[in-house]
Amino acid sequence: MRQLILGFSLVAFSYSVSAAEHTVGQKNKEFTESSLTIKVGDTVHFRNDDSFFHNVFSLSDAKFFDLGSFPQGESKSVVFDQAGEIEVECAIHPTMKMKITVE
Repeated sequence: MRQLILGFSLVAFSYSVSAAEHTVGQKNKEFTESSLTIKVGDTVHFRNDDSFFHNVFSLSDAKFFDLGSFPQGESKSVVFDQAGEIEVECAIHPTMKMKITVE
């Protein structure tokens, strides 16, 4: 909360920024996005639209994660809480790669 004093009056106000949610599919052994630019605090849902398992992960300094293997129809999510460049890959299909830029 911020406070601003004007003369003898005290005015208080607060503000919040809503985090956005994004969905990246996995279809035909590819991510549906090759790159994505998001804001700090945003969530990315990784949805498996293929009939076989995927294992989405990142070893990037800005966000390290491993979602584990998950089947068709399932989605797993990551909250990106730090700015930076994140390389995202699939541990099962090494040609699957994308970049997420967090501002």
